[in-house]
Amino acid sequence: MFRTALRNVFAHKARLLMTVLAVMLGVAFVSGTLVFTNTVSDALQKSSAKGFDHVDVSVTPGWEQAEGDRLGTFRDLTPATLEAIAEVPGAARAIGVVTGFTAMADKDGKLIGDGFQSQGGNYWGTDDPRYPLTEGHAPKGADEILIDAETAKRTGYRVGDTVRMSVDGPVLEPVVTGVFTTDDGNVAAGGSLALFDTATAQKLFGKKGTFDEIAVKAKDGVSETALKAELDEALPAGSVETTTGTRLADDQASMIASSMSGLKQGLLVFAGIALFVGTFIIANTFTMLVAQRTRELALMRAVGASRRQVTRSVLIEAFVVGAVAAVVGLLTGVGIGAGLRALMGTFEATVPAGPLVVTPGTVATAFAVGVLITMLAAWLPGRRAAKIPPVAAMNSVHAGATTKSLVLRNTLGALFSGAGVAVVLAATTMDGSDGQVPMALGAVLLIIGVFILTPLLSRPLIAAAAPVLRFFGTPGKLARQNAVRNPRRTAATASALMIGLTLITGMTVVAGSLQNAIDKMAASAIRADYVVSMANGNWLSPDVARTLERSDGVTASSPLRNAPARFDGQTVFLTGVDGSSIGELTDFPVRDGAFEVAGTRIVVDHGTAGDHGWKVGSDFTLTHENGEKQELTVAGIYEGNEMFRGIMLDLAALAPHQPDPIDMQVMVKTSGGASDAAKDRLVEALGTNPAIKVQDKEDISNELASMFTLILNMVYGLLAMAVLVAVLGVVNTLAMSVFERSQEIGMLRAIGLDRGGVKRMVRLESLVISLFGGVLGIGLGVFFGWAAGELVGSRMATYELVLPWGRMAVFLLLAGVVGVLAALWPARRAARLNMLQAIKAE
Repeated sequence: MFRTALRNVFAHKARLLMTVLAVMLGVAFVSGTLVFTNTVSDALQKSSAKGFDHVDVSVTPGWEQAEGDRLGTFRDLTPATLEAIAEVPGAARAIGVVTGFTAMADKDGKLIGDGFQSQGGNYWGTDDPRYPLTEGHAPKGADEILIDAETAKRTGYRVGDTVRMSVDGPVLEPVVTGVFTTDDGNVAAGGSLALFDTATAQKLFGKKGTFDEIAVKAKDGVSETALKAELDEALPAGSVETTTGTRLADDQASMIASSMSGLKQGLLVFAGIALFVGTFIIANTFTMLVAQRTRELALMRAVGASRRQVTRSVLIEAFVVGAVAAVVGLLTGVGIGAGLRALMGTFEATVPAGPLVVTPGTVATAFAVGVLITMLAAWLPGRRAAKIPPVAAMNSVHAGATTKSLVLRNTLGALFSGAGVAVVLAATTMDGSDGQVPMALGAVLLIIGVFILTPLLSRPLIAAAAPVLRFFGTPGKLARQNAVRNPRRTAATASALMIGLTLITGMTVVAGSLQNAIDKMAASAIRADYVVSMANGNWLSPDVARTLERSDGVTASSPLRNAPARFDGQTVFLTGVDGSSIGELTDFPVRDGAFEVAGTRIVVDHGTAGDHGWKVGSDFTLTHENGEKQELTVAGIYEGNEMFRGIMLDLAALAPHQPDPIDMQVMVKTSGGASDAAKDRLVEALGTNPAIKVQDKEDISNELASMFTLILNMVYGLLAMAVLVAVLGVVNTLAMSVFERSQEIGMLRAIGLDRGGVKRMVRLESLVISLFGGVLGIGLGVFFGWAAGELVGSRMATYELVLPWGRMAVFLLLAGVVGVLAALWPARRAARLNMLQAIKAE
């Protein structure tokens, strides 16, 4: 039986090629994902570990808990603390570290890298082990800086060039005095790092003679733990926190592994989808192969082969196919991993250098996936063939499913579909994240149910295409009959395409509805023409608001100033605004009272008011960060959203309680409304500062929606592989169907159907099957998109379902294109059959 199985594999090489390709693509995606994520994770971890080579113990500020309702603060790391650490017997060197956001512009005036990756720090001196100089000299004073080698390479800056930059205030134009190398992860990810002398860094980053961290290196022969123990003993208890360099590296490695885990899981989900689609192709292929060899298997049964031996021979074929596909898929996956890593460079997301990582786990996973998926998909056809009585098989009376089996299948499909719909509908009534797991479960049940019911659904849906197919004459009529002749095969072929289009349509519906909700949110809540903020999302200097208020053409402006406070033992956040102008700059629906912000009269969003039981007229007392108490009165309750919520308090009432005021944004209204000229005036008034961005409502909406657009484009790209596997399935089914109907095609040719008619028949059959899968996929996608939107809508008041009719039409058109392209080779093969040889074929 083993030799027979191998003979069958080699005898049907062409027929099994598509199955090998389907399995290979799935295995390649799985192994490529593992290679890519393991390689990036390993490179980042090694790079991160190098960054801690100069640190044996890190000393950071301790937390000082305040009494009563006052807010606690971090203690300061002062020069005295640094001196005390340096005098510890086991310490060879102690470096005071200062860091902060530093926006650096390239030669075109654009911000280098992402705002969150644009950093600055202090250079300790020529013996600073963190940043070895490759050229130039150390900076002195506010007019000199060092830049990292990667930034110098990307921008073309050299020693002696002037760089335009900003920290938290006016634009600076220091001279580059040197270039250094670094293992900093932000730089490796495409960011920038600028270094000042320590005094300048402390001044620019608002540290006032203090440090963010003190990095301590141990003397030779002194271990990290011993040095840590000495530091804990030498410094006042609770004044600092000490952590060993090994612990820092391990924590960083864990963070990297955790962040890569999300990416890995996301990619593996799509690999699983491709494999799931591939199982239909495998099962379809082996069903057809077994059906074509029914008499051969029956003869083997008649001469003594048992049912187990017949099933085993089919599984051996599947094992060989799966093993070959696993080997090819693993090799292809290594290439995919390398390609994905190189592709990151095109998105300016560079990765530290390092070898490709192919772990034994990756190899084992590739073989397990390839072999097991193939054998599981082939088991049912093999078992079904073994159950056919030999005499019945030889006389071909076994064809066709029994009424009992059809009733059982349809009943089972109806139960799964009904349960899936019920669970999804129940999930839509839950709050946010609580409904995610039930909805995913319901979606799986519904897809399984529809797949089981697809043979039943194929007849009426394909019959609906009959009027159109009549225009193509006899080939059209034959195409419809061929499509419904074997509904199970048609269902398996169409289901592969259905799954891909379900996911694509569902994501498109949700993304389009979210984009519309964000547009409505920005348009309805903001009357201001522009919102000014920091490029990294951090706070603005209050000078920005004052500068904008005095700018030409500005008719109204207000900062949004955040301030923590304590109420009823909890931390709450206040938003300080200009009470006289905030009404002109925002437009919130007022649920109760009036939108009045003046003195100690405040407005609060309905969610916060409900949490604390406040109503219009309610008085309450809170404690500010400086420890002073203040009594406030609720003047109005407004309807907040994801962009604006919380307590709004007049700046005049808040300012006396803020020792260091910070603004998150500044809202601006101009006399001529939003225009390029008005925007340019504001940018120029702020000194063309690379750290500050000026956005109108459209810019805000696009920025908020860009994440969804990026995710959607990634999903399209990843699901394209599942659609490619589905295309292979259509090609495979049609090619084997042509082989199976060779005699029939020969007879059609003999009675007058020309080669063009044969091609047209096969193409129309493929088109009908693909459109059938497309209709099911788009229908399910719309349902799942609506259901997912119900969860989102529970947290986003402006959310409403928007059906992208144009894109759905494109998806249906693409399904048709898939059908036409998939039929090219099978149609050509059918037309080229020799009619006499085909008629004589068994």
